[in-house]
Amino acid sequence: QVQLVESGGGLVQAGGSLRLSCAASGGTFSRYIMGWFRQAPGKEREFVATISWSGGRPYYADSVKGRFTISRDNAKNTVYLQMNSLKPEDTAAYYCAGRIGTIYSTLPRDYAYWGQGTQVTVSS
Repeated sequence: QVQLVESGGGLVQAGGSLRLSCAASGGTFSRYIMGWFRQAPGKEREFVATISWSGGRPYYADSVKGRFTISRDNAKNTVYLQMNSLKPEDTAAYYCAGRIGTIYSTLPRDYAYWGQGTQVTVSS
């Protein structure tokens, strides 16, 4: 089974950009549908973006559509989340997740494998 480790979080001014990375090991990465979720203090974990094994079917939450881009490099066993035009509302711990399947899901319970999270803080 796959192990996931996120990196790239940090503190950024509103309007700025960050790129998160999620490195996978211990599994066949190319077979996994990958997703990003986030969780702010006092709030439930929410869906951000997901991408198919081939990278051809990205799907985004309405709150980030047009600002965030999910991508993957199967040769490097890595999935990315490029975050542009960041807003204070984007402040959260961001989690990488994986699942085996053929249909996208926005539900955390459908993802079997999770990273430890990386903190993103956007200041006003």
